[in-house]
Amino acid sequence: MSTLSVTKTKDNETLTAKVTGRIDTTTSPQFDSEFKGELSGIKKLILDFTEVEYISSSGLRVLLSLHKTMTASDGQLIICKPTEMVLEVFDVTGFADLLNIEK
Repeated sequence: MSTLSVTKTKDNETLTAKVTGRIDTTTSPQFDSEFKGELSGIKKLILDFTEVEYISSSGLRVLLSLHKTMTASDGQLIICKPTEMVLEVFDVTGFADLLNIEK
């Protein structure tokens, strides 16, 4: 059973989300819904990935959607400290070149 938890804190125009668990086919709809309607007025979305064990293609689609949403509003999406497993997925898929990743 896949589990995912997202803990969010908002500071003015910055939304920080600590993501824990797996972002896969089962949990990506939950991951997506965590941010629906929450990005209005947000200029910086920081996703703390220190405890993300795995990300699948469905999770990557959600990240791409978040990236597009933030870029369209002159904002930025920052992925902080992804695990080696997640970083490898980003490298293999080309997302490492697309996303702003802070190791």
